[in-house]
Amino acid sequence: MRFWQILLTVFAMFVSLSASAQTVDISAIYIDDNGVEIETRTDFSGQAPLSVSFRANPQDMEGLNPTYEWHFRMEGESKDIMVRYEENTDYTFTKAGKTYVTLYANLGNEERDSSRICVTISESKLIMPNAFSPNGDNHNDEYKAKEYQSIVEFHAYIFNRWGQKLFEWSDPAKGWDGTYNGSPVKDGVYFVVIKARGADGIVYNIRKDVNLLRGFTQSEK
Repeated sequence: MRFWQILLTVFAMFVSLSASAQTVDISAIYIDDNGVEIETRTDFSGQAPLSVSFRANPQDMEGLNPTYEWHFRMEGESKDIMVRYEENTDYTFTKAGKTYVTLYANLGNEERDSSRICVTISESKLIMPNAFSPNGDNHNDEYKAKEYQSIVEFHAYIFNRWGQKLFEWSDPAKGWDGTYNGSPVKDGVYFVVIKARGADGIVYNIRKDVNLLRGFTQSEK
């Protein structure tokens, strides 16, 4: 009787060790603000919109048929943003704040393993300059956002003093080079209208003068 007790104990330990090897471990792959691809298994932050590929990285699942549940929930919320059922999944973050991404894996033997990672999206910011100097000196040659982060919607328009639209763009990383139909416009005062929205829900309605000064150079500062 004692022999069978020892045998059962050893068998239980073996099963426990085998089960413990069956794990999932979330990794996230994304492009950072410098354009570099990052893969991490730890919490990270970025600005919206941020597209992330999540991987389950299952270990020792031979002979099993695991199922997966991805839960996305923002900090302070009682309900998930969404739930997905796939081994790997992609998601684009468009709201500021902390989002907890939790993966549950049913290992097929009524045991579950889980892994979690937190993604923090920064609050929005949008600052536009009031002048630029498109003179080819590689400094301030384009009228675009001086600072921006977590801007999820952006539409900008340039008008002349008579209300004629000269240019428009929808990417805050880009801007106006001081031309109209391929030809440089004259120095002077123009007008910009910007309608944008941040990941934190802030709406930006910007209307301001834009001074085009080709004669200004960096050395004159």
